[in-house]
Amino acid sequence: MDKQDYLDKISASSKPRAAAKKGFWHSTLFKVVAGAVAALMVIVIIGSIISGSRPNIRNQASALKLHLDGTMEMISTYQPDVKSSRLRSSSASLYSVLSNANNDLTNFLVEKYRFKEKDVDKKILSDTAAKKEELNTELFSAKINGILDRIYAHKMAYEISIIAAEEATVIRVTNDEALKNSLTTSYDSLNNLYSQFNDFSETK
Repeated sequence: MDKQDYLDKISASSKPRAAAKKGFWHSTLFKVVAGAVAALMVIVIIGSIISGSRPNIRNQASALKLHLDGTMEMISTYQPDVKSSRLRSSSASLYSVLSNANNDLTNFLVEKYRFKEKDVDKKILSDTAAKKEELNTELFSAKINGILDRIYAHKMAYEISIIAAEEATVIRVTNDEALKNSLTTSYDSLNNLYSQFNDFSETK
């Protein structure tokens, strides 16, 4: 081997080998895209969880309206048979508060969702009908047993507490300021009326 061949051989062996070409799966672009997709999936999942846990305003408002309807019907049915004038007066005030809230709630549902009772979720219809029938049964039994005043006061105090809780939920989830203001007024009035029923005593 002459000197030139020897130098050429050394030169060839000392050249750096070309770096192996990286595939797409190992490229920086793929890592960026994969990271963005993963972040988007996390955002979607969190959004679904939040929206899933947030009460449905249409269902909540519909359930509240049906509850108001049922309670007002029971007041109209049994208030005339209440003996205590003080309890009848409180009952009349309660009916007025519920009626005002119900009117505003109905307007909201009709304008926003074209509300019709037959279109309300079947479970809501079933639940509210069952609770109304239970209340009617208890008040009727109290009436025929001569203890209507005491039971009526107790049941109306309970209805006030449940309706107030339902109103608070609708207030929290609605974006309609007019409805929010109306139900806030109703909520405050119900809290003021609660003690009149809860503390009622036939001996006073």
